[in-house]
Amino acid sequence: MMNERLQSLMTSNVITLTPEDTLGQARALFLEKRIHHLPIIEGKILVGMVTSWDIFKLGKSAEEYNDIRIYDVMTRKLATLEPDSHLGAAAEVLMQHLFHAIPIVNDQHELVGIVTTYDLLKYEFGKEYPDNLDKFVPENML
Repeated sequence: MMNERLQSLMTSNVITLTPEDTLGQARALFLEKRIHHLPIIEGKILVGMVTSWDIFKLGKSAEEYNDIRIYDVMTRKLATLEPDSHLGAAAEVLMQHLFHAIPIVNDQHELVGIVTTYDLLKYEFGKEYPDNLDKFVPENML
């Protein structure tokens, strides 16, 4: 089941920022887009990652984030996979390192996608329960 390629599951239209952007901008994207991971790029090259946890653990006020550049807090050493890697490889990396997202890069280290734990869970759920259960979700969320 986990032999499919990441390119079939990854999000290709990735929301990103640059090292020169601020944590205020990151915070706004996290809230507006309801995401938790922002790959940081220079041109198309992946250079880091900022997460909602990175912001939370700083314990700063919302106003203070506007004065902090992403390059000051971004994680630079990242686990990455290529689009033709298997879903099982992503699951292994996520579980082994307790990550929640893996940037997907090509041979030139250009960002081409991202895979999150939610993506894998949604994929596996869809395999186990192929019927469309969307009609039940709003009722159960009340």
